Amino acid sequence: MATANPIQVQKFLSGMNCPAKKDEIVGHAKSKGADDNIMQTLQQLSDESFETPADVSKAIGQIA
Repeated sequence: MATANPIQVQKFLSGMNCPAKKDEIVGHAKSKGADDNIMQTLQQLSDESFETPADVSKAIGQIA
């Protein structure tokens, strides 16, 4: 499975309130029309709380 580009993901995180947990991030991206690849990538995030969208991008970059 390919991991989505963190820059692509940011498009779907705009306007999201932070800090946010994985479930909130996934729900926000879905409401913004994120495609299956982005949704699958976000599902791989840890269940921690992310302080900023940049923290989400950093976590995506660490997904192997």
